[in-house]
Amino acid sequence: MRIEHKGYWLLTAGLLGGLGAALGCKTAPPPRGVPEVAVQTVRPERAVLTTEMPGRISPFLVAEIRPQVSGLILKRLFQEGSDVKAGGILYQIDPAPYQAALDQANAALAAAESSLPSIRSRAERMKNLVKIHAVGEQDAEEAEAALQRAIASVAATKAAVDSAQINLANTPIKAPISGRTGMSSVTVGALVAAYQPVALASVQQLDPIYVDVTQSSSDQLRLRRRLEGGHLKSGGDSARKVKLLLEDGTPYPLEGRLQFRDVTVDPATGAVTLRMVFPNPNHILLPGMFVRAIVEDGVDDQAILAMQQGVTRDPKGNAIALVLDKSDKVEQRILTVDRAIGDKWLVTHGLAGGDRLIVEGLQKIRPGLAVKAVPFSPQAQGSQPSAPKK
Repeated sequence: MRIEHKGYWLLTAGLLGGLGAALGCKTAPPPRGVPEVAVQTVRPERAVLTTEMPGRISPFLVAEIRPQVSGLILKRLFQEGSDVKAGGILYQIDPAPYQAALDQANAALAAAESSLPSIRSRAERMKNLVKIHAVGEQDAEEAEAALQRAIASVAATKAAVDSAQINLANTPIKAPISGRTGMSSVTVGALVAAYQPVALASVQQLDPIYVDVTQSSSDQLRLRRRLEGGHLKSGGDSARKVKLLLEDGTPYPLEGRLQFRDVTVDPATGAVTLRMVFPNPNHILLPGMFVRAIVEDGVDDQAILAMQQGVTRDPKGNAIALVLDKSDKVEQRILTVDRAIGDKWLVTHGLAGGDRLIVEGLQKIRPGLAVKAVPFSPQAQGSQPSAPKK
């Protein structure tokens, strides 16, 4: 009996030992490999820096049409929304009253001029007679005064004729500039007054056309500091070229030019107005339209550009990136980014030429971890697995 009990306990111990060994083999973690990451080697490169700013379209020239004489509108000689040439007649005011005034002024001038020779002859005779004491000096002076009054009367009537001619010439209301007309505020038969506050219509020149955009004064100061510090250099004549995005985001096909920057900062917005001129032959740009202008700020020949997928944000909103040191260990950097250029960030602090920025495999690494680096391949990232052949 004792031998049997002893054998039973030996068998039980052996089974428990084998089970424990088996369980131990299942819970042991397998050996982990070194994580593999894709890196971008940062190199200084030339970058053209641009700023996108909101703006509005303004007409190149605007003329509000108002009558210079009062009267009744007899005709409207243009179609609303049509193009007119400078000097073209838009409205015709009834000329009859002004023609009558001109005729009356001409008649008065003729009467004044007809009496002038006899008055002049009498004055000359009186001047000769006073020399031989045939008449008194008083009579000679009165004759001379009558001559001067006649001369003044002729001049006054000539001025009245000129005024009547001007008024008659203003009865046809002409376009002062070439452009496109708007809506007419009066119809045929309306009575208008000279220099009335309400315009009859407006004419706007649309080709070329202005684009007025706003830029914050702080952005302007920062740009000036970078230019003066040598971090940027002016793009020369190309810096005055401007591109445009329409309201729906499509690019405008023609380039414009920066005309001037205003010298006054708007105290309400802290912004400065920039005015550009764009060709507009097809009248795509219309006054009041909202657009976005892309203005070239300058050229940075030593720009540090980091791929956007390699830059993240911490809970405080700081831009951070993971880079590899010389021993292929992960190091975290806090970056200062200026703007996006395509699919990259312009980095002004935190990265330098030669740094290896990790752009793929960020989820499986942490600072201080040794990794295996491979060059980043955009083609491999964008490639899709091909369909199996049938």
